[in-house]
Amino acid sequence: MEDSARGAAAEQPAHVPVLLERCLELLAPALADRPEPPVVVDATLGMGGHSEALLQAHRTLRLVGLDRDPEALERSGRRLTAYSDRTTLVHAVYDELPEVLSRLGIGRVQGVLFDLGVSSLQLDEARRGFSYAQDAPLDMRMDPTRGITAGEVVNTYSAPELARVLREYGEERFARRIADALVRERQRAPLTSSARLAELVREAVPAATRRTGGHPAKRAFQALRIEVNGELAVLERAVPAAVGALAVGGRIVVMSYQSLEDRIVKRVLTAASTTDLPPGLPVVPAGMEPQLRLLTRGSEQASEQEVAANPRAASVRLRAAERVREAA
Repeated sequence: MEDSARGAAAEQPAHVPVLLERCLELLAPALADRPEPPVVVDATLGMGGHSEALLQAHRTLRLVGLDRDPEALERSGRRLTAYSDRTTLVHAVYDELPEVLSRLGIGRVQGVLFDLGVSSLQLDEARRGFSYAQDAPLDMRMDPTRGITAGEVVNTYSAPELARVLREYGEERFARRIADALVRERQRAPLTSSARLAELVREAVPAATRRTGGHPAKRAFQALRIEVNGELAVLERAVPAAVGALAVGGRIVVMSYQSLEDRIVKRVLTAASTTDLPPGLPVVPAGMEPQLRLLTRGSEQASEQEVAANPRAASVRLRAAERVREAA
């Protein structure tokens, strides 16, 4: 694409926000009828679609947007130019939320939104190496300014280490077969191409398995991306931190796209919405009530209509909760 065309494309929203109306509906009660302007943290700003809708819907809202990807911050900043007096965009990973709020002098917030996983921008930019459907250097860093690349992982990890990554983060049944194939290949020449990696994974998976369940490299690419970006470890820290940042009456909304993420979110929200008291007590003692009230029954999925309009919503799982009391 020529520079002029690339620049024009960059000015246009590149994606449709997932479950947008449901996110607005869940956050709205925490933002309405307040004497002071409410604060929402979009912990995964991405292309800014959810943030833009929140700013449009709530005229006094102050938005703090976090993203580890400098390019996402640049593009969303352009998208949110009309609201620049009410937005603060920060280059940060979402587990840094407490530190960001402290630097900004913000005590508690009324809402936190997470839209986890790889963003539309990262998937659509072939050069970032996230997609097995397009050839690119093996990078996969959400923040291309720091950290190890997927190329370093596949070229330096031992076969057992690679198998662990594929098994734990990709839930890959053939993890050791794939790891052994990658080690054999790199002994001939370093692995540098996402297309070559996808081909090697496909060849390592039994033919019968290749005929079902989508592209055989999908799980391997997911696993490498999670390893490169430390996504699950970050999420383990980020969700409790977000709950801790909520004011009473504040709400957290989390959208996950694979089971490993959703399990972490479920565990944190469920633990904070239950007590350790014996069942059957007629009254819960003061100060021992749960900190959260769950707003969703289990996880919610996108409707068939939304998935038809936005295929990236197919795997989403949404959970939400409200802060109902301070910590003991």
